[in-house]
Amino acid sequence: MTCRSISLQNAQDWPKAAKWLEERRNPGNNVESAVRDIIAEVRQRGDAALLDYTRRFDCPDFAPPLRVPEADIARGAATVSPENREHMVDAAHNIRLFHEAQKEKSWFETRPDGSILGQRVLPVECVGLYVPGGQGGNTPLLSSLLMNAIPAQVAGVQRIAICTPPRKDGSIDPHILAAAHLLDIDEIYRVGSAWAIAALAYGTQSIAPVDVIAGPGNIFVATAKRLVQGTVGIDMIAGPSEVLVIADSSARVDWLAADLLSQAEHDALASAICITDNDELAERLREELDKQCAALPKAQTAGKSLLDWGAVVTVPNMTVATAVANMVAPEHLELCVRDPWALLPAIRNAGAIFMGHYCPEPVGDYYAGPNHVLPTLGTARFSSALSVQTFCKKTSIVATSATFLQQSIDAIAALARLEGLEAHARSVEIRRQG
Repeated sequence: MTCRSISLQNAQDWPKAAKWLEERRNPGNNVESAVRDIIAEVRQRGDAALLDYTRRFDCPDFAPPLRVPEADIARGAATVSPENREHMVDAAHNIRLFHEAQKEKSWFETRPDGSILGQRVLPVECVGLYVPGGQGGNTPLLSSLLMNAIPAQVAGVQRIAICTPPRKDGSIDPHILAAAHLLDIDEIYRVGSAWAIAALAYGTQSIAPVDVIAGPGNIFVATAKRLVQGTVGIDMIAGPSEVLVIADSSARVDWLAADLLSQAEHDALASAICITDNDELAERLREELDKQCAALPKAQTAGKSLLDWGAVVTVPNMTVATAVANMVAPEHLELCVRDPWALLPAIRNAGAIFMGHYCPEPVGDYYAGPNHVLPTLGTARFSSALSVQTFCKKTSIVATSATFLQQSIDAIAALARLEGLEAHARSVEIRRQG
């Protein structure tokens, strides 16, 4: 395994050099038709469809109920080691602290004529969270549960429902139960994939519909979220994971390789790119990547990711490096340079930025506090991380005074008639005081 080597003289050369990356947007999985059928089945048959799909794909002997009893949540959580529970508590504390700072307040302003204008910020009433089980339920993404549920709680959401696929024996991994128990969430359903998303969006006999669906998942989950968007709100359509590392001669090659592989092991479609202004570092990094990758449990996945979607890019200077980074607009951007704060003003497009040699991306995945649900595939150019705002709605408050209206009637009516809306004009004119 050896990832691509690319040499750029200026940032304008990047689009041509990066043509190969465009294929990550189309992994060749034509699943929309199947997902539409799944959604239709769930809408028509409700719980019966959920049971059929769960028995077919997850647990052949699955038996109701779909909802995990509260006692089972508590028992499962109790089986998690005290050390791991403590790690969850600490991570949850850090995540909550960060998201508390995101809360927005309603506001009002009074104008001299007596009008009052403002904005009211309220949480949505109910949220559905999808938590992948991973590899038959044996690699639970409990960090995703924390990262999705805590912002919803900080926003003030009253009902949080979790869907996660059962293991072969019908159980849920106790670490997922422990994370939910820690957050006092007791509405957990043993339901996975696209049928879980359909149930959250439209409701079944056991699962009441929600207002917003959040959480990562495979191509079936992502497609289902895209298709139900509009009926419910969603967090985002997440693509394969990605990291871009900008490194100078101060960076340690073994650390850089470890950081790149931390994303490459996610998925064969994950992308890991390093941009450096040091030719010697670039050469040594390629060798180190081969060495470390061979020693990984997921060497095959990581190796394919690096071979297909990885690259070590050499540039003449950091100005070109940051310009290319902005074009890529990566999910994760590491600044492994002597003075990351000096480069920060040049960075405009990234889901999250990790500053310096002692801040690898996994720190953000699990523990630092900022959300790890981030825009991918270049969408950081116009979108943001999951946040408290994902679970809030804003309503404009308009309380114009009689004085304001009398002074504005002619202007409002004229603008309405320019648009051919006579009834709009008459609605204000009928209030004219003689």
